[in-house]
This record gives sequence, C-alpha cells and structure tokens, in this order.
Amino acid sequence: MALSKIEWTESSWNPLTGCTKISAGCKNCYAEKMAKRLQAMGSPNYANGFNLTMHEHMLQTPLRWRKPRMIFVNSMSDLFHEDVPEHFIHKVFDTMSAAHWHTFQVLTKRADRLLSLAHKIKWPSNVWMGVSVENIEVKDRIGKLAQVPAAVRFLSIEPLLESIGKLPLQNIEWVIVGGESGTAARPIEKEWVLDIRDQCLEANVPFFFKQWGGRNKKKTGKLLDGKIWHDMPPIITSTPNYCSI
Repeated sequence: MALSKIEWTESSWNPLTGCTKISAGCKNCYAEKMAKRLQAMGSPNYANGFNLTMHEHMLQTPLRWRKPRMIFVNSMSDLFHEDVPEHFIHKVFDTMSAAHWHTFQVLTKRADRLLSLAHKIKWPSNVWMGVSVENIEVKDRIGKLAQVPAAVRFLSIEPLLESIGKLPLQNIEWVIVGGESGTAARPIEKEWVLDIRDQCLEANVPFFFKQWGGRNKKKTGKLLDGKIWHDMPPIITSTPNYCSI
C-alpha cells in the first residue's frame, strides 16, 4: 500500500513516473526532487530519474488493495503528458473501472490533451478528474475540464501564485487551494485565498484549503480565519457504471 501524506487523498498509485515542465506551477516541482532522491536510493521504478517512464507492472496494483480508499493517480507524473501513448491511458482507466470500490483522483496540467481524448474514454463514476490552475495565464484549463464527462471535476489551485479573479465554477464539483512549500516557496496572500473560498461558498462548491506553505509549512499551518476547510464532494460507492454529460 502506497500511503500518501497529501491531505486530500489516502494513497498514491504511479503506473507512470517522470514529467516535463510546462507552466509556472512546475518551477519547484516536488515530484522531480523526490524522483531524483529515489533514483539515488536505487529504487527500481526511478532508475530513469524524472524521465517519463511507464510501469506496466504497476497497472494492476489497485486491484490488490481490497479496502476502499481514495487514490491519487500519478502523483509523480501527468497521465495526459503528450508522450504517454493513448493505449496506456486507456489501460489506466480500465484498471480504475475494474477497481470500482476505490475512488481515483486524476490531476493534469495538460487540459488540451485531456479534452481531445475525453470522448474516447469510458468514464467510470469512481474517477474524479482535475486540472492544476496556478495563475491567470492557465485559467483556460478550467473551461476545458468543464467539458469532460467525469463524475467529479475538480481544481487544484496549488501553488496559488497570484489573484486569479473570477472562477468559472459551472460543472466544477470541488476546489483545492494551497500555498507553495519548501526553501524556494513563492508567496501566497490571504486575500487571494479568501476570494476563492467566497466564490466556492456562493456557488455551493466544496472548498479544501490545504496549507499556507512557505519554508516551514508545519509552522504556517492550514487555518483560514481560524478554521480548517477540508470540504470534499460525496464519494460515490457503486458497482461499475459510466458517467456522461
């Protein structure tokens, strides 16, 4: 079992590792640092460091986890990376459909490819699909996600790098916000977070504030106006079925 320390999930599953940077949110990529560390430790799945690598032997792993759990898919990569073959993406979705007792969270920065393939994918009701949105420049990812027929569509606004203004929350079921952490963390402003929270409250969209971040994320914590905001959409537990809009 690959337990995760990420607050909005329980486990991670990485049939794919490695990636390339495409936008400002990638600058201080935690996955890149971790992959290089694991490579140095001799971990077999990271023999290629942070170069994009598919792991066929990992495709069936969630089927061996019998207890239902929330699973972050490819926390160390991006399933919709332009160099991932379409057939491999379908294999990942086949596993998620078969493992219908789990809830899978897929997150991408490649909203263009996601949208271009969405009509070819069978979308099980236990798959949540999200896009990362770190600044105004990439806010168009939201509109593309909104057209994808996933049961739950969510935004990961992390690291939040600037005020991103009005969010188009139609067909969005969940919003996560967080500040960047680490020695090179870029700043986050409370006003930016409050603006997003208030938009979510007005639109009745669950709001999850992960952290303030900074050099010491444990010290800065995750309280927003004295409260922990860890709202999430309801989990769909059912036999396999497909969702469309």
